[in-house]
Amino acid sequence: MKDHFYSQHAGPLRAELGAAISREQMRALHQKSAARHLLIAARQFAILGLATWILIRFENPLIWIPVAIVQGFTVFNFTVLLHEVVHHAIFERRRAFAERLLGFLYAVPSGISASQFTRWHLDHHAELGSDEEDPKRAHLSPKKNKRWYKLLYCTPALFPIYFRAARAESSNYPAELQSRIAFERKVSIVFHLSALAALWYFFGFYAALRTSIIPVFFVFPIAFTLNRLGQHYDIDPDDPAKWGTLMRGSWFWDFVFLNSNYHLEHHYFPGVPFYRLPQLQDALRPFYERKQMRWRTYGELVYGWLVENQKPHTNWAATAAGKAAGKEEVTVPH
Repeated sequence: MKDHFYSQHAGPLRAELGAAISREQMRALHQKSAARHLLIAARQFAILGLATWILIRFENPLIWIPVAIVQGFTVFNFTVLLHEVVHHAIFERRRAFAERLLGFLYAVPSGISASQFTRWHLDHHAELGSDEEDPKRAHLSPKKNKRWYKLLYCTPALFPIYFRAARAESSNYPAELQSRIAFERKVSIVFHLSALAALWYFFGFYAALRTSIIPVFFVFPIAFTLNRLGQHYDIDPDDPAKWGTLMRGSWFWDFVFLNSNYHLEHHYFPGVPFYRLPQLQDALRPFYERKQMRWRTYGELVYGWLVENQKPHTNWAATAAGKAAGKEEVTVPH
């Protein structure tokens, strides 16, 4: 049983957020458009198909390497579409069969179980801020604050790391849910192995390498890790309003990550569809100013994560200030 850690600590925050946005704005931001969602999903499948064709057709590394990067990020973004299913953010009214179907279609390209992702992610929302109950923080965040270990998350090592974390968390799930997760995971694995085998058989090993192995095993981990850096790694543990990282929106990252870079806003209002999150951030700017919250970019986070070797789920500004003060104290003659 979980303790709903976030609800226990976010009462005053919810009152502040309720006062920060009018009811009219709230209704507009929560309005869902299935047509808009499905159009974006169709675009992602089209990008996947076009990238696959290019990667089969062209052997020139100046062409296939950037396209493989696009392919890997596109595969990752199916988890963002699955995330919309989890929060019932597609249809105005819940449609169980359609949501299950879409959940399956979005989970397979990224090789995960829709049921496992759903339970994992909802627990993450409910237990945000807890070192033990939030499954992401408890099982997936690096426990060794070593640069070499952090870099493993950007390599194929991410997959055993992730599945070990998922297995540790799911061991406490009901037996029926565990069986469903195991079945869905097998379906995803069979799909990927079959696709890889077909590509290898019909187009050769190097085509399979370009279209599947490199995008999935070498680009996807980078997309996954970079996205996670913008979620809950640079935070203020003492203020629930700052338990997420405030990322500065940009047209580039909005497109690359399908607006999942607005993760803080998503935790504030999980029912807002991903295509309305930029407007939500704009509406919350006065709130951010009052709370004196820091805007971050992915470049700054990568620097803090790997160069400064900051710890996850800590206040990086306070840590950096403490180190600077320590250096000044050492250099001052006594």
